[in-house]
Amino acid sequence: MPIGNVNRVRRISTELMATYKGEFGIDFKQNKKLLNEVAIVRSKGLKNEIAGYITTHLKRELEEQKEKESLVDQPETISQTGEMEEQLIS
Repeated sequence: MPIGNVNRVRRISTELMATYKGEFGIDFKQNKKLLNEVAIVRSKGLKNEIAGYITTHLKRELEEQKEKESLVDQPETISQTGEMEEQLIS
């Protein structure tokens, strides 16, 4: 796939996600159906690439959000264990 094509898919996908914020999800088939409703994409391959990019992008965002939440929870666990160790030592 040529580099220009990737940029086009990214640009179109970003515009669609901004315009229809919250309507796309992490299910490729649902995103393809929504894409049929909100945009006219004549090429089946391009439509699949756009839906795939949107799906992958949203899954990546979800993973990053979960990772950040788990990192926020970890310091509390570490401090609680430290408190337990201090109580055992005293």
